[in-house]
Amino acid sequence: MKPFATPLLALADRCLRRGLLPLVITLGLLLAGAPLRAQTVESKVATDLRQVMAAATTPKLNWVKDVNGQRYVKALIVSNADDPDLTSLRAAVMGSGGSVYMRFVSVRALSVLVPARQVLALAARSDVQSISPNRMTARTASALEFATGAMTVRSYAGSMYAGPDGSGVGIAVLDSGVMFKHRNMLDAAGGSRVRRSVDLQKVGDAVALGVKDWVPGIDVSASLYPGSPTMATYESKIANDQQNMVDKYGHGSHVASVAAGRGFYQAPDSTGLAPNANLYDVKVLSDSGYGQVSDTLAGIDWVIYHAREYNIRVMNLSLAADSTESYLTDPLARAARAAVAAGITVVVAAGNHGRQASGAEVHGTVASPGHDPSVITVGAANTRATAERSDDVINGFSSRGPTRGSYIDAGGIRRVDNLIKPDLVAPGNKVLGVMWTDKAGGVWSYLGATYRAQLPYNPNYRKSAVGTTLMYLSGTSIAAPAVAGTVALMLQANPGLTPPLVKAILQYSAQPIAGANLLQQGAGLLNVDGALRMAQALRTDIAPAIAAGTLAPGDGLLASGKSLPVPVSTINGQTFGWSRVVFAGGRQLVSGSALFTRHQPIYDPRLTWVGSTVRMARVAYWPGAGTVPATTFVRSVVEQPAPSQRLLTAGVVAANPLAGDSSFLGRSGLFMPTATLSSWLTSGSGLVMSEGVVLSEGLVMSEGLVMSEGLVMSEGLVMSEGLVMSEGLVMSESGQIGVTNPDDSSLLGED
Repeated sequence: MKPFATPLLALADRCLRRGLLPLVITLGLLLAGAPLRAQTVESKVATDLRQVMAAATTPKLNWVKDVNGQRYVKALIVSNADDPDLTSLRAAVMGSGGSVYMRFVSVRALSVLVPARQVLALAARSDVQSISPNRMTARTASALEFATGAMTVRSYAGSMYAGPDGSGVGIAVLDSGVMFKHRNMLDAAGGSRVRRSVDLQKVGDAVALGVKDWVPGIDVSASLYPGSPTMATYESKIANDQQNMVDKYGHGSHVASVAAGRGFYQAPDSTGLAPNANLYDVKVLSDSGYGQVSDTLAGIDWVIYHAREYNIRVMNLSLAADSTESYLTDPLARAARAAVAAGITVVVAAGNHGRQASGAEVHGTVASPGHDPSVITVGAANTRATAERSDDVINGFSSRGPTRGSYIDAGGIRRVDNLIKPDLVAPGNKVLGVMWTDKAGGVWSYLGATYRAQLPYNPNYRKSAVGTTLMYLSGTSIAAPAVAGTVALMLQANPGLTPPLVKAILQYSAQPIAGANLLQQGAGLLNVDGALRMAQALRTDIAPAIAAGTLAPGDGLLASGKSLPVPVSTINGQTFGWSRVVFAGGRQLVSGSALFTRHQPIYDPRLTWVGSTVRMARVAYWPGAGTVPATTFVRSVVEQPAPSQRLLTAGVVAANPLAGDSSFLGRSGLFMPTATLSSWLTSGSGLVMSEGVVLSEGLVMSEGLVMSEGLVMSEGLVMSEGLVMSEGLVMSESGQIGVTNPDDSSLLGED
């Protein structure tokens, strides 16, 4: 932008908060003429990759190595080329002395091996948007039904569930594997609800593809046309169905059971949120709980590709990667965003880095892909082992916002995303779920064998009682699948919901936890009762109408004869009001019944709005031929600037003026307790927008709530420059044994 553009945006935002709309319009006219500068070569390369390139000695990282005296890096190159096969870029990588391992669908990108000295030359190409290192990913590591309100909307009828149970909805679990024969994973007839199991670590890099690792001159990327021999070969390589040793680590099986376990057959009851949903096991983490970003990208690709075929509507990512990058360029964030654009609701763990080893609270520790605005990022609450919700608190380990991914602009200035996260919280402290064993019961998962103190006293822990073993785990990785299971219930009740509409409903109906602010709990605690009642009140054709372009801004969303439910729930005998808070545009707080009675264009899953940046994804499908149906298998997802359009309609309530400027000591802005903001909105406060929010000439006038750069002192784990970020196990808040990876973040301070 022009040198004066950023100060004008800040001034426009302050004016909007104070109701000075005419001045905002004037500033907007000035901003409309501020062009964006071209991206520099250096700005295309991730910060941690640039540091490795410049280092005097080769660091000991999984994605860099000296080969025959030359430094090589494993990287992900994101392209803007029109050619989905990236033929020219692949040739350039090979010509640089590198290798091509994988070409992705969810993000137009290549997984490559290249000499470090060639990275800038590749970045200089016009068809290259960004280059990132192939970082490590890691796991983040009933009473649940009562605590979340699931038993308010369903009951048991003999060996069956009466009420919403997720029937027909597919949940993809990208993790360390799922024990398909555990009794919690079975249906009423005794068959496994794990419909498919694939292992993407088999294709993530050279070793998995059967060629020598760290060897240049290899291109093993392939076109995955539906029904082609290449596709059949690829699917046969990754197939992992009916395998015995699928989850030796044990994290994925527990996560899947929280989302969709069927555990009423024994005490204690370990039933999850959607006990009749179909499960899709997408293994992207190893038997030690780690993987590469390329593995997860390949897993997301598989889910997007098969989503319509298998009716996979929900994807759970209880994992994270250390990333210095903005959501705009981070490959894992972009892939998750592509899944949302394809109609899949993506639920992500916020992370377990809310406190230092000393116990001091740390902000800015939400990492990739939880830092993406389109996903539902979930923090962890502590139920204190009771069904009552009034005593719940935020777990100290739960990662706090805002997001701190960043990029370097053309002027050499670091720009931080500063998005409001997490979106909400769910029970994540000592949650009961599946413990993996082999089919004979003689081999236990690493987690079960290592942390036996987390096993409930239960006579079923015998080799003769295979497939019934349970254990407790804590972490945001356990809170996320509770939300994923709830989403399955919502989509069973109303298959016409889009991912951003699902998120808005979950936030609006959440229960604010007393004393916790927006950066600690988001909109509040998961409320299954409220989410289901909201879903059932809306039209069931919203998603197809948006896709067809027949739903205009302001059109009615209520189903025939329906009205919005009273924003109050009663769970376990306790009545509470909903938060009525929804996050929009990354930094906007909005509210009001118009959010759900009238169509808001932000409910289009292809649209991503953050501050003054609005982008639209284009999802392309392989053409139908022979036995291959049309518009079923995704070929590519490409983002581009969104055209001028309305983002929010008149009647929506702007809550930013209520929150005010962010002050840690003043408990305002992003540090405002969610309950306080909610009570003000309930009493009728807030600015009812007469015009809504409009994208005009590529700009949105108001940036929303932002953090001043001097306010958040901690860069958190997202700035740990190449360190493996282990979400791992955490110490449960009641003191049970666990392990954690303390970071070196500094304390939150105030100017």
